[in-house]
Amino acid sequence: MQARRANKPQGHGVTLLKRENPISIEGPAGVLEGLYFDQPEACGLALICHPNPVKGGTMLNKVVSTLQRTARDAGYATLRFNFRGVGGSAGSHDMNMGEVEDAEAALVWLRSQYPELPLTLLGFSFGGFVAAALAGRIEARGESLERLFMVAPAVSRLSNLPLAERCALTIIQPDDDEVIDPATVHAFSAELQRPHELLKVAECGHFFHGKLVELKDLVAPRLC
Repeated sequence: MQARRANKPQGHGVTLLKRENPISIEGPAGVLEGLYFDQPEACGLALICHPNPVKGGTMLNKVVSTLQRTARDAGYATLRFNFRGVGGSAGSHDMNMGEVEDAEAALVWLRSQYPELPLTLLGFSFGGFVAAALAGRIEARGESLERLFMVAPAVSRLSNLPLAERCALTIIQPDDDEVIDPATVHAFSAELQRPHELLKVAECGHFFHGKLVELKDLVAPRLC
């Protein structure tokens, strides 16, 4: 897969260093648009997957933005991107393995920047399904994955899919989620035959209105 590499940030200003750079990635259904943050002396890589495209989910979603800033502030080089048919990304919605293939293309690009760095996947809602499905593929190939975060994840989409078993796993689920049934996520967690964390966020809806700082406080200490 070919991609246009983001320009390295120039200069010494802190504001400049915190700016993401727009990039274009060759995906399986055409060009994918993304935002890449090139972290000086990065400690890891973070790929972030956005919520349901059919319901208006994009890489600019506020939960995705919070996850990106949290990883950035923890010292990660980050990439968020739009799935096929979203924003400037080519193609049309698949709402299944097509978006997982998009994430795989984004991952290839991200890993090409710093092949030696450990990888973390983060996904919100539909993006939680995509990140988990991609994590399973990564481990099935015998490749290394450091950590997976699933935030209010669409776990019903993961039936019969191979899941990652070796990476650290954190599931974060709002108690008052109006989109993803919390009981479904709790049951998914209870059935997992592997160590993991299930973090419940009290008095919180699906989109973490008024709870974004709490979300950041849950994720930040679990990064390097």
